[in-house]
Amino acid sequence: MLLLALDTATPAVTVALHDGERVLAEFSRVDARRHGELLMPAVDRVFREAGTELSAVTGIVVGQGPGPYTGLRVGLVTAAAFGAVTGAPVYGVCSLDGLAHAAGRAGLAGPFTVATDARRKEVYWARYTDPRTRVGEPAVDRPADIAERVAGTPAVGAGALLYRDVFREVPEGMPEHQSAGALAALAAEKLAAGDEAFLAGAGEPVRPLYLRRPDAQVPAHYKVVTPR
Repeated sequence: MLLLALDTATPAVTVALHDGERVLAEFSRVDARRHGELLMPAVDRVFREAGTELSAVTGIVVGQGPGPYTGLRVGLVTAAAFGAVTGAPVYGVCSLDGLAHAAGRAGLAGPFTVATDARRKEVYWARYTDPRTRVGEPAVDRPADIAERVAGTPAVGAGALLYRDVFREVPEGMPEHQSAGALAALAAEKLAAGDEAFLAGAGEPVRPLYLRRPDAQVPAHYKVVTPR
């Protein structure tokens, strides 16, 4: 098994190679405005460090969000292109699940909340009973609107750090941004366990979790300046 994992749903551009048992190589860089510029060099770097190449990949894992439209689609389109070129199946994993798994690897057992920065004074968030079990679907909300629902449990992620008045218990040493290594490790566990829902998803295009409309909109009324 050789999994190529990548995620651009958070400000972190993160890529890793995983052999089913351990991370062979991983690179992450936090830069919310340069996903498209940084992703391919990151992919090249992990292949060089691992001493292998794209043709050896047996599966591609991509974070499907939730995340901002522009950044998220960079990873999704790249994963789809790699899948088309190699014939390897493409597996979508909720990016919040990857962060939860990383928190578990850092020693957090649960229950807890994962929250990332959704901008517009909102967070993408979900609750977990343990690092592998999410409660319900991811959501996007203003922190003040979910204060009662997340009270009394630890929280991890950049969103939790940004709104400490709501997420009052943020343990030290927990992940702030996504880790492709954690994302790949979670996918490897699901593959090894024969997770039917996870395996079935490889036959379909990965569905992005945007949760809200993109900032860019086609103008409803605009002046025609070209000849009719």
